Amino acid sequence: MSGNRPRGTPFAPHTPDETRAMLDAVGVDDEAALFDIPDGVSFEGEFGIEPRTERGIRQEAAETLGKNRDLTEFLGRGHYDHYVPSFVDHLADRAEFLTSYTQYQPEITQGFLQALFEYQSLLVELTGLPVANCSMYDAATALGEAARLANRLRDFDGDRVLVPEAAFLRAGKRGVLENYVGGTDLELDTYPFEDGNVDRDALAEAMADDVAMVYVENPTVRGSIEEGLSAVGDLAEEHDALFCLGTDLLAMALLQEPASVGADVVVGEAGVLGLPTAYGMGLGLFACRDDFLRQVPGRLVGVGEDAAEKRAYTLTLQTREQHIRKERATSNICTNQAWVALRTAMHANWLGADGLVDLAEECVRLPRELAGRLTDIDGVIAPHHDRHHFREFVAHVDQPAKAVAGDLETEGFAVHVVGEHLIQVCVTDANRGAVDEFVAAMKEVR
Repeated sequence: MSGNRPRGTPFAPHTPDETRAMLDAVGVDDEAALFDIPDGVSFEGEFGIEPRTERGIRQEAAETLGKNRDLTEFLGRGHYDHYVPSFVDHLADRAEFLTSYTQYQPEITQGFLQALFEYQSLLVELTGLPVANCSMYDAATALGEAARLANRLRDFDGDRVLVPEAAFLRAGKRGVLENYVGGTDLELDTYPFEDGNVDRDALAEAMADDVAMVYVENPTVRGSIEEGLSAVGDLAEEHDALFCLGTDLLAMALLQEPASVGADVVVGEAGVLGLPTAYGMGLGLFACRDDFLRQVPGRLVGVGEDAAEKRAYTLTLQTREQHIRKERATSNICTNQAWVALRTAMHANWLGADGLVDLAEECVRLPRELAGRLTDIDGVIAPHHDRHHFREFVAHVDQPAKAVAGDLETEGFAVHVVGEHLIQVCVTDANRGAVDEFVAAMKEVR
């Protein structure tokens, strides 16, 4: 602004005179009159938050965060920490990325659309499936969307969704799935595991023509690598059920290609690359067969030519209820995950094909080596499941697992408790430097 014109705040840039003019134009006395808030939920009191300077707020926040325990995490079960190269922060923090929302105007967002197209292309290459979208909230909501997709398809007319038993499916993922299928006729059912992997005989008994979808994870929530995925794919095909495979971006660089084992839909966590562990924020991946193109939730970025016959990118499919009639929408996905997808694409392309494989191989070697060192300790058997593992494994401890985890926390380490005598340990490139200290702590607390 120039001259003596009064300024607004950085967050509400209108001056008092401008605000008054707008209120007069719509015929109300103040901003509160624009909202109809029921008395039962309206708040008339004070928040009790005293105004502070920026410096004061920073100091108070630092003091509050300083009260946190400084633990070295050996935690996993869906949240994984890998080193994110610094260039991802520097490039992704550019204003043209941070201030961009959904790329509705392709003529001014070609760069961002191209990045999202590359992200989709990465998923297509890793999954072997021809369709991938660019914006799922996280792995749990991607699974919910897969179940609803199965419910919409005429080919899959069953009403049961088979998922792993409770010990092999994170409670949060089960809860989100229950919410997603709550408005449908779908019912959730479970199948058992045997020594950390799918009990294929029991799954065969559970399969029937009323199964709409069967969901299997590889690696499992306990880190074991599933060995019978092709058999699961054959079972699903035999009963005309949709086969949904849960995995993650890095695991697919080394494990069996989902399409090769008969997966119809692949869901999971793409934010294992490009994002730090947030324990709440993620990036869901979603890929599927060509047959389901019109049933894909969210949006797709496509490529074509502009008026000058130059390569151009645009949103080619938008099936959210904001874009089409509500009864025709496939999902109510609203918030755009494009920025975190951009970070993932940056990290993955920085690694390249060879780098992805190298990091994935490290995720097999590190837990194998750590399990070997732990099992040399009296009172510890690792891994508990006689399987190959990716990133993490379960260890049996003679002492009560809660006591062992509590003593480890005192020593500065965090692990999961997954049974009365079972703890789960996750090791990646991010915490491998603390392995020696962790092993020493286990010797003390076993």
